[in-house]
Amino acid sequence: MAKEDKGSMENSPNPVDIHVGKKIRQLRTLKGFTQEKLGQAVGITFQQVQKYERGTNRVGASRLYDLSKVLEVPVSVFFEGLGQASSYDTSGSFVAEADTGFTEDPFKKRETLELIRAYYKIPDPGLRKTVFDLAKSLAKQTDTESA
Repeated sequence: MAKEDKGSMENSPNPVDIHVGKKIRQLRTLKGFTQEKLGQAVGITFQQVQKYERGTNRVGASRLYDLSKVLEVPVSVFFEGLGQASSYDTSGSFVAEADTGFTEDPFKKRETLELIRAYYKIPDPGLRKTVFDLAKSLAKQTDTESA
């Protein structure tokens, strides 16, 4: 029976692998890469990128290094926030901490990343500032309406 329990645990993605996978997805989206384009850049299939992003496949050190070069970030970025949102129990097993009541970080949302990427693709600095001012104005209007 212990063997079955161990097998079922091995089938669950490790929370650290899930965290790293989410960072890969976040950075890929921010850079405007498809899974296929990122896979080609590091010499793997888009299916492998999918598995990395879901945390079902662990990313090896050399592959993480390759991804950091393609995504133009230090390797440490993939682990940012890991110590704050998680800890290890006395056996060395990963455990997520209790919900703090805060909503999800908006920088983890695909919509936010796509908005930032689109914003920085606007070549004219004056037009970019106009879009920025418009967004701030709309947000302020929403704040005053709900107050």
